[in-house]
This record gives sequence, C-alpha cells and structure tokens, in this order.
Amino acid sequence: MKIEVRADGVHISGYVNVTEKPSRPVITPHGKVIEVIEPRAFEKALARAGDISVTVDHDSTHIYASTREGSLKMFEDNIGLHADVLIVDPAIIEIAKQGKIKGWSFGMYNVVDSLEQRADKLPLRRISDMDIDHLTLVVKKNPVYSATSVEVRAENEIDLELRAMDITPQITQTAEDTPPPVSFDIKAYKERTDKLRK
Repeated sequence: MKIEVRADGVHISGYVNVTEKPSRPVITPHGKVIEVIEPRAFEKALARAGDISVTVDHDSTHIYASTREGSLKMFEDNIGLHADVLIVDPAIIEIAKQGKIKGWSFGMYNVVDSLEQRADKLPLRRISDMDIDHLTLVVKKNPVYSATSVEVRAENEIDLELRAMDITPQITQTAEDTPPPVSFDIKAYKERTDKLRK
C-alpha cells in the first residue's frame, strides 16, 4: 500500500489481494481453511459490480470514496486486485499523515468455491467467483486475513466475508504540502567577519 498526501487529498494505491497466494488460516462457512482466490475472480466481480464504496474499519455509516463518483478505481491484473483511492475528508487525511492506516480489507459475498481436503493440513478453499461489497481502510482493527461476519442487506441475510492482507504502508508527502526549509541570509554577517580578519 502506498499512501501519498497531496494538495487535493490523500491518494492510496496498491494491491488489496494477490491471486493464487495462500492465506493464513481463515474462518469461513466451511470452517477453518487456507484460502486462495483464483485469477479472474476479481475481474468477473468488478464487471458486474454496482457502486463499490470505501469505508474505514468496515463502518458503512460513513462513505469516503466510491467507484460511482470516480474516487475509487479497481482492476485485476496478473498479480491481483489493485485499487486507487482519492479521499478528501480532512479527518482521514490527518489519520494518513499520522501513519495510522494499517492496510485495507474488502467484503465479499455470493462466493463460488471448491474445497480440497488435504492430509495433515487445513483444507484448501479455492474461490473462483464472488461479489465485492466494499473496500475498507484498516485503522483500529488489525488487518488479519481471518474474519467472517453476517450482515443484513436489503432485508435479506447474507454471509459477508471480510478479508485483509498483511502489508507495510509507505507514506509520502508532496512538496506543496511540506513546509519549505528555513533559510538564513548570512551575507551581512560574512562581510563583517571578513572585515575583522583584515
């Protein structure tokens, strides 16, 4: 994750999830498994997705960016799911400057998967398709790849699985947001010291 504080807000970019990378043990509707998201699963989800919003710590009461307004762009490439976010909310900009954004997570549902039982290992869950519910910045919660929850959406109960990756964010601040270095004019002082030396 790359975090850049610029004049127009905070720009956050990077990979939300790497396809074909085995997860840590994760709790799922199948129990505890190792999980792999197959290539093109995100591409299919994004092709049919409606508006995808950006929240903080999965709190859906505050939306900070979205695909509909163009402040969130997502795509899948040969590495995985990549996101670019622009947030203009002053509180989130300040949190970013303080280095409090630990990573990001996403919510998925309608998961299409297969389960492979393995001797002396946790089962391997392969996800071939899903719907993406939202993207979230992780601030207060630890970005561990290990949560499942149930939320009520549109009067229907759905299994909303939450996923995150361990990352180390890189934070930069552009020159226009950084105070200029302090400089001193020492010309007069140098002239006086030169006269004293003569």
